[in-house]
Amino acid sequence: MPNYADWIGKSETVDDVATELVAARMAGLLDRPRPAAGDAWPPAWIWALFWPAMRHDEAGPDGHSARGKFLPPIHLPRRMWAGSTVTIDMPLTVGEAARRTSTIADIAEKTGRSGELVFLTVDHLIEGANGGRMRESQRIAYREAASATPPQAAPERRATADIGFEPQWRRTITPDPVLLFQYSAVTYNTHRIHYDHPYATGVEGYPGLIVHGPLTATLLMDLLAASLPGRQVAEFKVTAMRPLYAVAPFEIVGGAEGNAFQLAAIDHANEIAMRIEGILV
Repeated sequence: MPNYADWIGKSETVDDVATELVAARMAGLLDRPRPAAGDAWPPAWIWALFWPAMRHDEAGPDGHSARGKFLPPIHLPRRMWAGSTVTIDMPLTVGEAARRTSTIADIAEKTGRSGELVFLTVDHLIEGANGGRMRESQRIAYREAASATPPQAAPERRATADIGFEPQWRRTITPDPVLLFQYSAVTYNTHRIHYDHPYATGVEGYPGLIVHGPLTATLLMDLLAASLPGRQVAEFKVTAMRPLYAVAPFEIVGGAEGNAFQLAAIDHANEIAMRIEGILV
């Protein structure tokens, strides 16, 4: 087993452009008007930038790029986005060139109810040619392989979800393969759990295709933007709590008080799948 501590502090730099085409594709999957050059780049759209042009022969069995280049060769096979904290010092704008410097900040090995776990933290500094500046601390969770048992049935529906705040805005999302494909395409996410149903159910043991964590966070932040037009986000923290599957609609809710806002995604069993807390300018 590799010594993961040797990877802490490793960095890489990637350049990209927040193009009008990518903005149009993001707006399209959200059913929003197409932004124009110079408009502010919505903060959750940052996950549509800086994806590598991966060679097909570099893909691992799960569809992701094989490990051991920038990301360490963590031995656990199942990989999930656990959340991010994003700080917006100055938003990027549509058409702005940007550079992202990524540094591996921490690797923590733990044991949970599901077995062995490894949590990887990667810090990103994003700097735009026109003054845009954002920071992200991203958390990735690695887990053991699924058992050979069939996918588990959906849990019984709870009466209500305890989200901890009174929702002011609500929207029902019906995830379908087209939405998942659109997001995979615009973010160049090749993870098979989002588009390969036989792999997701038969190999990884999920009850269906998994809705991307960043897509759920993007939908939540889009609910905020639609409910409070013109307000700018200074910081937000995403905590992914459980997967959402493309087998049933789910609900996104939110509310704000003063400069603070809260958002949550609630699955068909009334379980909280994701929380976001943040600050408005």
